Amino acid sequence: MENKFEFKFHAKPDYAMATITIPANTTLRVEASAMASMDTNVNMKTKMKGGLGRIFTGESLFINEFTAENAKGEIQVSPSAPGDLFHVYLNNESMYLQSSAFVASAMEVEIDTKWQGLKGFFSGEGLFLAKCSGTGDLWFNSYGGIIEIDVKDSYIVDTGHIVAFSDSLQYRVTKFGNYKSLFLSGEGLVCEFSGEGKIWIQTRKVMPFSRWTWPFRPTKNNS
Repeated sequence: MENKFEFKFHAKPDYAMATITIPANTTLRVEASAMASMDTNVNMKTKMKGGLGRIFTGESLFINEFTAENAKGEIQVSPSAPGDLFHVYLNNESMYLQSSAFVASAMEVEIDTKWQGLKGFFSGEGLFLAKCSGTGDLWFNSYGGIIEIDVKDSYIVDTGHIVAFSDSLQYRVTKFGNYKSLFLSGEGLVCEFSGEGKIWIQTRKVMPFSRWTWPFRPTKNNS
C-alpha cells in the first residue's frame, strides 16, 4: 500500500527533522512539542493520550492533532533528542517503540503503552513501551543514528540501544555477565529477542553520555 503522507527528511542522521505534507482535510498525530513550523491552513488540537504509562515515564500526557483544512498543508516535525528519524508504513501490523521514540503517525495507527515490569526499571530505561498498531504511516526517533536489523532466529541487544522492534518477535530482559559487571562495567541488562522480525537500534545511549558530561557540570563556588 502507498503512504498516505508525502514526506522528506532533513539533516539526517545527527539532527534529523521531517517535512510532512498533510492531504486536504486529513489529520496527522504528532508528539507534543515536536512541531517546528507549519502552513497557516493547518490547525492544531491538543488531546490527552497515553494514560498512566506516560505519567510515570515523565513524558507528556498530550498528543497534538494537526489537520490541513480545505487544502494540503506542510508541517515540520523536530524531535527533542539529537539523533535520527525513521519512517515505517504499518500494514495491519504492530510494533513496539521505546517510550520516548514516538514522533508522528496517521490517525489510523493506534498508540498504546505496555508495562515492562521491574526489569525495565532496573535497566535504567523507561517502564513502558509504546505499542503502535494498525495501517498507516509512523515516524519515530532515536538518540544517535538508527540501524535496522533483520532477525531470523535470535539476537541480543543492550536495553539502552533499543529503539523499536516488530511485534512478531518474542523478548525477555536478562542480565549480561555476572552481578559485578552489572554494577561496575557499564554493561548489564540486555534484551534477548527470538523469532523473525526487525529491530531498530540507536548508535548511542543516553545514560553513558550523561555520566561523561557529569565532570563538566557547573558547580557552585563556595570560596
